[in-house]
Amino acid sequence: MRYCLALDLKDDADLISRYEAHHRCIWPEIAAHLRLHGVLCMEIYRLGTRLVMLMETDDAIYSAERMADAARSNPKVQEWETLMWQFQAPTPWTPAGEKWVAMAQIFDLRQQS
Repeated sequence: MRYCLALDLKDDADLISRYEAHHRCIWPEIAAHLRLHGVLCMEIYRLGTRLVMLMETDDAIYSAERMADAARSNPKVQEWETLMWQFQAPTPWTPAGEKWVAMAQIFDLRQQS
């Protein structure tokens, strides 16, 4: 399955630079957590302060709920999330208490004649 999610960054050039630096080589425990829960591919793109994440998962393994539950009980993931929240901000459309939110697909070339 493919997911497209959005999140914002705080509008501060230094924070954005530091956020990107953290993502040049994420902690091995974070990569392991993602892979263990069926994330096959993850890419993050930035335009200004808006982030877009593309994530492909193995449907036989991936469950957003199970991954979130595991993250809550994993101290290293919690440490990473706390660190990342220093740089991140919810979009104007993000429900309270959430971070990355799914974007609605409005076009797919494969469905065009």
